[in-house]
Amino acid sequence: MNVLDRLGRSFLFAFDPEAAHGLSIAALKCGLPVARRPVRDDRLKVSICGIDFPNPLGMAAGYDKNAEVADALLGLGFGFAEVGTITPRPQAGNPKPRIFRLTSDEAVINRLGFNNEGHQAAEERLATRKGRAGIVGVNIGANKDSTDRVSDYERGVVRFAPYASYLTVNISSPNTPGLRNMQAREQLGELLSRVMAARTAAAAQPPVFLKIAPDLVEAELEDIAAEVTEKAIDGLIVSNTTIARPGLR
Repeated sequence: MNVLDRLGRSFLFAFDPEAAHGLSIAALKCGLPVARRPVRDDRLKVSICGIDFPNPLGMAAGYDKNAEVADALLGLGFGFAEVGTITPRPQAGNPKPRIFRLTSDEAVINRLGFNNEGHQAAEERLATRKGRAGIVGVNIGANKDSTDRVSDYERGVVRFAPYASYLTVNISSPNTPGLRNMQAREQLGELLSRVMAARTAAAAQPPVFLKIAPDLVEAELEDIAAEVTEKAIDGLIVSNTTIARPGLR
């Protein structure tokens, strides 16, 4: 870690973790940090589901929750940026504080709960970059108080398919009560059937990935694999936040 990195870390660590996150988003929106043009190396290229990633290192969902800085992240050299998780209606997420630094473990505990500004705000931002280069995935979720969570995912597919390089169906966050139950085979089968039908009906048909939890047992993984194969889902994203904390200091 060089001097600038240490100074930047000290500055951000002077703030509450969520405030520091917000400051970093604000900085990117203002054009900071100023980065050199990313170096492209053909040896790093990866092709998945017809998408040619310039390199395999991307920014996962959870950072740019509201699709505010996707192009800025790509400009820093990330091979892709995944925005979200985005729910149909805006929601505040879980009560604060909800991010906790574990400094000695170089880790954080995250209890955010899909805080985001909703479909409309994200769509308006993504529409302004339509046609630009760069791989931007859209991570879709369900509102905490939704009475039909499968419908929330269908709406996300239809709304964001025209703008997304790929779509991620996120049913594995531990911070929305009951969401991980959708990984159970019967519920998952219905969800994936309706999601894929929604993609067929959408204005575009980007690849659809399913994001799963890291805390599944072998039988659950086998059920998920069977449903993903049967419903012809394009791929899996492994994995979301764990609820296990072995070996932390």
